[in-house]
Amino acid sequence: MDNSQKLIAILNASAPSSPSAKDSLDAALIYGSFEQPISLFFQGEGVRQLVDNQTLVNIHIKDYLKTMSALAFYDIENIYVCEKSLIDRGLTHNFHIDNVQVLTTSKFSDALHNHHVVLRF
Repeated sequence: MDNSQKLIAILNASAPSSPSAKDSLDAALIYGSFEQPISLFFQGEGVRQLVDNQTLVNIHIKDYLKTMSALAFYDIENIYVCEKSLIDRGLTHNFHIDNVQVLTTSKFSDALHNHHVVLRF
């Protein structure tokens, strides 16, 4: 990364059924295609975007979650999830993508604050 590039974080707090959830993934892939350093953060209902064995067809939404497998192709490797959000929802660490780092609330906040720009979806 050159010193002129800003570190960008995309904070996902929307359920997979929300249009914002797909928009956040689209934004990440766009930034990745321009080799912009990007990190993805998932908290609140957003953690459901990472949980394995989900299907959006039942709620009549195109299943965009499979597109998350393209994150590695775009060199988007910094993916963080809030452990408390998982616990609050009774979810496990079974994710449909690799490289997900589960962080405590404090470490999640610290990692997020290390970025210059935060886009919240």
